[in-house]
Amino acid sequence: MSTYLITVQPAGWRFEAAPGRALLLAAEDAGIMLPASCRNGSCRTCLCQVAAGELAYLIDWPGISADEKRAGDTLPCVAVARSDLTLWAPAARRVTR
Repeated sequence: MSTYLITVQPAGWRFEAAPGRALLLAAEDAGIMLPASCRNGSCRTCLCQVAAGELAYLIDWPGISADEKRAGDTLPCVAVARSDLTLWAPAARRVTR
């Protein structure tokens, strides 16, 4: 199974995401915490921008509009990578283990 390289800007942190693994969970696996609350695509706490790359959604009704999707907004709690990605998530933080 191949993985995708995800870069979190502006910090420049990187992590790998397996196909089908929600970006939020893959980030947490790597010790990168994106803001999150509901984890099901409705609260918008994890809203961030896709600066580069392609993704898909695990559900049909994520809590963002078609216009927001076209503008590059995403909800990483219900999004999966379809290519290497760059996310703009200034509120992300790194957790030391």
